[in-house]
Amino acid sequence: MGLSGGELILVLVVILVLFGAKRIPEFAKGLGKGITEFKKASREVTDEIERAVEEPPPPPPKAPPSGSNAESTSQPSAVPKA
Repeated sequence: MGLSGGELILVLVVILVLFGAKRIPEFAKGLGKGITEFKKASREVTDEIERAVEEPPPPPPKAPPSGSNAESTSQPSAVPKA
């Protein structure tokens, strides 16, 4: 269900009457800038996703040796003496 030629002309005339001939180029310029910014952002997101897919995953973190005690390596707490 699209617009036929007559309907399209009617819509363009209504837009011209509502906004005036001077405002239409401003709207078109703003719309063009918006589309350009959208394409740029879309391209950046696509590039970032492609880089993330191509990047090898980071190595898993090393586990502490089995004989160490985690509490012995921590700093003693400062408890005030009464």
